[in-house]
Amino acid sequence: MAKKKYNLNNLVSFKVNNLKGSIVASPDKSISHRSLLFASLSIGLSRISNLLEADDILRMIEALKNLGVKIRRNNKKEWLINGVGLVGFDTPSKEIDCGNSGTLARILIGALANNKISVTLIGDKSLNNRPMDRVMLPLKKMGVEFITLNNKLPITINGKNNLIPIKYNTPVSSAQIKTSILLASLNIRGVTEVIEPYTSRNHSENLLKYFGADIKFDSANKGKNKVLVQGGNFLKCRDVKVPGDISSAAFSIVAACIVSKSLVKIMNVGVNIFRIGIIDALKLMGANIVLDNYRINEYDEPVSDIIVSYARLKPIKLKSKFSSKMIDEYPILAMAAAATNGKSIFCGLSELKYKESDRFKAIMDGLNKCGIMTVSKGNDLIIYGNKNKIEGGVSIDCQYDHRIAMSFLILGTISKKPIEVIGCKSILTSYPNFYEQMNAIGLDIRVKK
Repeated sequence: MAKKKYNLNNLVSFKVNNLKGSIVASPDKSISHRSLLFASLSIGLSRISNLLEADDILRMIEALKNLGVKIRRNNKKEWLINGVGLVGFDTPSKEIDCGNSGTLARILIGALANNKISVTLIGDKSLNNRPMDRVMLPLKKMGVEFITLNNKLPITINGKNNLIPIKYNTPVSSAQIKTSILLASLNIRGVTEVIEPYTSRNHSENLLKYFGADIKFDSANKGKNKVLVQGGNFLKCRDVKVPGDISSAAFSIVAACIVSKSLVKIMNVGVNIFRIGIIDALKLMGANIVLDNYRINEYDEPVSDIIVSYARLKPIKLKSKFSSKMIDEYPILAMAAAATNGKSIFCGLSELKYKESDRFKAIMDGLNKCGIMTVSKGNDLIIYGNKNKIEGGVSIDCQYDHRIAMSFLILGTISKKPIEVIGCKSILTSYPNFYEQMNAIGLDIRVKK
């Protein structure tokens, strides 16, 4: 899969005095996934620039090629996609391997629903343990047939061309569930409606509208979110420039917040209001964060440069509503909480237990090893921050979870002794230039020989 730029195996992070400089944000993984898939479902030639070339995205490209989509990369580092339309996928000659990517598996299931073919999706050990029933349930109501054990991968999808529209209330706010239903509804006669408890990231809505879908949505900051799709039309080819990923930028943002005398600029970051919970939370903790050069791109995604300087962070209590805006960022926010002096409470984190690893447990175990006390109460996580008690001098097995790996490497910048993280190859799934970018702004992360 991805070409390794360095020998990622075990990494060790050492304490540093300050961070300085600027970096360009790594391309957004969520938008990279969606732009590739939506372009493949459109008619004509689409061009995608600044695509994230990480393992998860390369898996998406390989999957689409196996389904008969012609995709190539030109000498301008643009990806060219000849779309096959909503029902144009071919039966693949082999199983489609989703690797470690839950996004790939869940949104591809929706895209396959209207294609009258049989496709089997498989994944690695971690992905095979992650539940798929919340995507499968609404699609079964639409008429899709599945063959699976325990609602997990491997899954065989038997697509149909006579699906029915539904009105579906999702039990949780999830962009993956929402996207899968929306994709399955694109070729159905009638209106499909998805209702969320509150708005999850709306990249799919923005991009589907840009590609020509008959979609109506009014993404609200508070209360339920409703998205309606009138099926029966087709998607048109489009050029897409992918902005930087706030989830990847979060690591340098938190590092600059907790390392004394730091001043860091991260350029070209997507700052969609339903993705910037990490910035909102850090500001509530007293962080010095400024959005500079704010602009809106051609498919209604806001983009900005982010300037961060050191601040003495204070503890925080976050209600469960925050989780839809920053579920992926809780591991790195937990490191920020450890650097405060006092008790932070993160409520409603059940979803953390079903990520690439049980992140809820991984955060607690890792912080406890580093000298920071944590307590769980149901789905609430309590962290007793004490910057002077972050001992380090430990090895953290990230269990092939990229965000756990990167989070504890950031914590090593302020721990008394170095922190070693085992299994850092997982970082290649989402942020292949993490090692170079972090060291470029002053972190001291070394490959263990």
